[in-house]
Amino acid sequence: MNIERSSGMLLHITSLPGRYGIGTLGAEARDFADLLKSAGMRYWQVLPIGPVAGIFDFCPYASTSTFAGNTLLISLDDLAAEPWCGIDVPPYDQAESHFADFDDVLLHKVPCFREAHRRFRESPTAPRQAYEKFCKESSDWLDDYALYSALAEKLGTLDWTSWEPGLAMREHASMKAWTEKLHEQIEYRKFLQWVFFTQWSAFKKYCNGLGVYLIGDIPIYITMNGADSWAHRDMLQLDPETGKPESVSGVPPDYFSATGQRWGNPLYRWRDKKDHLNEATFRWWVRRIGHLHRHIDIIRIDHFRAFEAYWSIPADEETAINGEWVPGPGIEFFNRLKQELGDLPLIAEDLGVITPEVEKLRDDLDLPGMKILQFAFDFNNKNYYLPHNYDDPNFIVYTGTHDNNTTNGWFYGGEIDDNTRNYALEYLGAETFNDFHWKLIRQACRSVARLVMFPAQDVLGYGAEFRMNVPGTCSGNWRWKLTRGAISGEIVGRLRRMGEIYDRIRDDEKDKSS
Repeated sequence: MNIERSSGMLLHITSLPGRYGIGTLGAEARDFADLLKSAGMRYWQVLPIGPVAGIFDFCPYASTSTFAGNTLLISLDDLAAEPWCGIDVPPYDQAESHFADFDDVLLHKVPCFREAHRRFRESPTAPRQAYEKFCKESSDWLDDYALYSALAEKLGTLDWTSWEPGLAMREHASMKAWTEKLHEQIEYRKFLQWVFFTQWSAFKKYCNGLGVYLIGDIPIYITMNGADSWAHRDMLQLDPETGKPESVSGVPPDYFSATGQRWGNPLYRWRDKKDHLNEATFRWWVRRIGHLHRHIDIIRIDHFRAFEAYWSIPADEETAINGEWVPGPGIEFFNRLKQELGDLPLIAEDLGVITPEVEKLRDDLDLPGMKILQFAFDFNNKNYYLPHNYDDPNFIVYTGTHDNNTTNGWFYGGEIDDNTRNYALEYLGAETFNDFHWKLIRQACRSVARLVMFPAQDVLGYGAEFRMNVPGTCSGNWRWKLTRGAISGEIVGRLRRMGEIYDRIRDDEKDKSS
């Protein structure tokens, strides 16, 4: 993948300001793309865009579908402006906040969605051909997702293994009967997906027209309580009788956790009985990556190391201690993927304890990896993340990611001690403790990395209270969002000037007076 020397910002769509309690694909998304353009930035990284659920704390990495879109991101204003729609969008009564209230947003948006669907069905001018074309082209995932989500609402649970056996095992008679019974609810969900992807396509076209490109995220694992695990049991390590997982995902014990991490996702059945790549699993991944690539310019593969080897934990184990490393699909998977889809713009999320075998797989595929500056300052001058050890520009430097503390929260808070703070300042050649976030941003900009990315919180110098996620916790994450005007013209100008000084802006876009 050929990325020119450039910069970008990490900000999920939900974290845009928004008039209705959450960021959307409407005016605020277009405004942010304009801001990136003004700052001389060419990349906007977002988190996974699939449907979220309250039972998973609205986590974008625990989606109920790997293909469907998060309909909370639909812009009500853009929807109301459609000639066939014309709904009256009630004002959102909550004061602007640094945090989204997803439950409250649902209460506000769902009645508007249902009214829009009613008008779509009844309007003689509604673009039904476009809708029917979308449903036909998306039928390989849309039919299962719409039925699954309608069933989950009707039956009161996302856990499909607890449904009646005929539905859980997808017997033809049960599927047919319930599809007919829930016809209206199924059509409503298909309609919302059509609206989402119509708005997403317009959003992506707008960004690309400015020279701003989207980096998206593809979690390696899927949730057990989702449409994909229900519809594609043959690609997962599930008991054929009950549908329950035989083994689950996680990572082994390490310095940070004596019992490891038991994530609990079902594992893929990568190999068949003849030790060949399992066709059911491979075909699903081809559809998955091809689908996302149509809507995203560059795909970051989360937990890339599991393609080389993954930690397999018996499902009845309460911790990750008694797991084992099992070989992943390796380079065979990516070679076949290239045969199917051609060269793909992929980024390998190669964080954590990475073995030489994982590095070889990444390098053999010529995939850019990631370097996190917050991980650099451990008093080891050969630390992989220290900029003077960067010997190849084919990677992306981050001050931090969505899983890290904010840079100022990390530096000024309790995660590190004064010795580490002084060491970091000495390494950076800084004499004062002030504005540490700008010191780290500047260090990233002047590195050899082709692309540097900054979480919006780091650009703003925010503290720990505004971090996006605390790994290992199950509540209170994913809610941070910008307030209107927070990224000021002065900040935009400062980012642009750094881009000019460190050659991260195209010559034809540079301010000739600088």
